[in-house]
Amino acid sequence: MRRLLLGLAVLSAGPTVRPSDAQDTSAIDRGVRIGIVYRPGVRPGMVVLPVHAPALDSGRVILARDLDYSDRFELITLPGGDSIRVTAAAPGARPPAAGGAGRTGGGGAAAATTLNYPLYQALGADFAVAVAAGSGDSTIVTVHDVAAGGVRRELRARLPALKDPGFRLAIHQLADRVLEAALGVGGTAATRVLFVMDGKVYSIDQDGADQKLVSSSDHQAMSPAWAADGRRFSYMEFWQGHGRLFLQEVASGKRAPVATTGQALDFTPAFSPDGKTLAFSRATEEGTDLYTVNIKDGCCLQRLTVGRFYDNLSPTYSPDGQRIAFVSTRAGLPQIYVMAADGTDQQLFAPFDYGATGSSNAPEWSPDGQTVAFHRDVGGTLQVFVLDVRTRAVRQLTSVGRNEDPTWAPDSRHMAFVSDRSGYRQLWIIDVETGRIRPLLQKSGARLPAWSPRLPETASSTP
Repeated sequence: MRRLLLGLAVLSAGPTVRPSDAQDTSAIDRGVRIGIVYRPGVRPGMVVLPVHAPALDSGRVILARDLDYSDRFELITLPGGDSIRVTAAAPGARPPAAGGAGRTGGGGAAAATTLNYPLYQALGADFAVAVAAGSGDSTIVTVHDVAAGGVRRELRARLPALKDPGFRLAIHQLADRVLEAALGVGGTAATRVLFVMDGKVYSIDQDGADQKLVSSSDHQAMSPAWAADGRRFSYMEFWQGHGRLFLQEVASGKRAPVATTGQALDFTPAFSPDGKTLAFSRATEEGTDLYTVNIKDGCCLQRLTVGRFYDNLSPTYSPDGQRIAFVSTRAGLPQIYVMAADGTDQQLFAPFDYGATGSSNAPEWSPDGQTVAFHRDVGGTLQVFVLDVRTRAVRQLTSVGRNEDPTWAPDSRHMAFVSDRSGYRQLWIIDVETGRIRPLLQKSGARLPAWSPRLPETASSTP
């Protein structure tokens, strides 16, 4: 009881705050129109317990930031760090789960037999995460259900060395496993965003770290796109006045040109969900139209649209692979259309008022199949919109500054886009459910982002 009172006293002296980070803006951007008001305190509380070993502490910091950026928890920082940690078991605490969750590893994290659940519940925590060293080179992450007074799940992993390029990805994958253990939903921690800057394609982790060049250094590039398995991506490079598409492996960095491309201006590639087909735009003297090519067999170029007096471009597949949304100028200004994957049944997708609605571009189908994001000209400034696939209702998502090129995270909840709301064009991430917004890359000139699916364990952090 004395410890409980001490914890409450410390809490009253230092209110719950989020882990500080230069890229974390937990305040809502009031220019974001969501329709849902973010209210602090309505999400379950999560505390990531402190550790002392340098390697484990580095991983704990990344893990805590990933959980914060999931926008599904209220991250609780323990005031004074170790000052409220307890070492005695709380009365009625459940025994540790089989497998040794009750051990305290070399990292010094509180484990099941030493966690005072009533204290952490008083601090507002619904879950507590302990990171500890296991036997050999293994790491144990224990997810405690504070309300239930027991261990929800124990996760084990062999982490690369701290300086290893794969260390960050391994921690990100652990963060996604913690989210799944706590709430039963998939995370976005083990993901990356491709983007174009200064005519080159770069990759960056979803938390804004580990930026690196992934395209050729001697050719201008654009239009990056991910395969659904996260093992490959595609982009266009300019070669002798033409646009050539390339496929590149994430793990090895090996790349190869896409068959039948490079004789015209080929751009905006999009993978089919099964990874066998690549749809793309081809611009010739006759106009711009959509094509597909079988990248599994390296053959079978197929034309999907015949524009004649208008352009068709920027394809994006539905998650079931049955339909393709795209941009067409057949009505005058560019607008969002949809067709069957074989090019039939072409029709308007996003409604607009003829003569009043501005041009619409850059569609991307959400991974859950329910919405399509795109940007539209509103009074001379681009803004991000979302289209409800079932009702075909269109909703404006942004209103501050110029906002364009939206791309969905694999949870269909977060979205990266380009905005000049800070005074220059940079990458931002928004949680469309709460309206929380944060900068992803605080550098000028970034554009055309493409968010990856959840990356497999074999994906290297150095393509």
